[in-house]
Amino acid sequence: MSAFDPEDMAQPVSQLPQPQQQQSQLQNLTQQQQPKVQPTTDFGPDSGGRIKGLTIVKPLVYGNVARYFGKKREEDGHTHEWTVYVKPYHNEDMSTYVKKIHFKLHESYSDQNRILTKPPYEVTETGWGEFEIVIKIFFHDPNERPVTLYHILKLFQSAPGTATPVVTNDLKKPLVSEFYEELIFQDPSAMMRQLLTNTRQLTLGEYKHDTDFEEKKDKTIKNLVNAKEKIAKEIVDLREKIKLAKDTITKFKDEINKYQSEMALDVSSVS
Repeated sequence: MSAFDPEDMAQPVSQLPQPQQQQSQLQNLTQQQQPKVQPTTDFGPDSGGRIKGLTIVKPLVYGNVARYFGKKREEDGHTHEWTVYVKPYHNEDMSTYVKKIHFKLHESYSDQNRILTKPPYEVTETGWGEFEIVIKIFFHDPNERPVTLYHILKLFQSAPGTATPVVTNDLKKPLVSEFYEELIFQDPSAMMRQLLTNTRQLTLGEYKHDTDFEEKKDKTIKNLVNAKEKIAKEIVDLREKIKLAKDTITKFKDEINKYQSEMALDVSSVS
């Protein structure tokens, strides 16, 4: 620490910073402290931050198809060949934004973990039993968390109204168990938006699924509308019954009060 010298305080007025000089120096200092933002031409781990208010939906189909051999295979007892898959709902190449898809099979398979980095995203095996397959989808943007799907491998038809498995002898007609799902990207990064909006066609030919999901959607909506109308009608009927019950209770209360009043008069007249 140095000693205080009064002469240090005696500066000429001309040497003191003027108000304009102070403002200019403050602006220069502020500009020096602010980080310089350089435009990026490539996408890093956090490419420009997330785009607020933007939502992109990518529908997909996942499931399995199974074919019955007609009898048990002698060498291992397997009865079916099956393929589990993930594919886009629309005709587009998912590898544009999907880095890899991990299929985790039953532990009885020697290679339980199957990882695919390009379409078709499917695994074909043989077996005799049904089990749960864990499907995990990873994206090129590391900021997007992987999406996990769970699918029960289906080999056998179930009789209507029962859970009893039925083996079909129609070898030409495979069993299909597939479902519609949506990948929803909320506030994606600039990198992910670029990848999601610049996909290419997967095939030039006709592209369709084994399940007519549009027809299934229409039937589901129709069933929901019918159920809503049925419930609304039941609510009206119940309200009428409740009103009738309340009216009946009120009537009984009036009759009881009237009877009690008459009994009180009779007792008073006797006394």
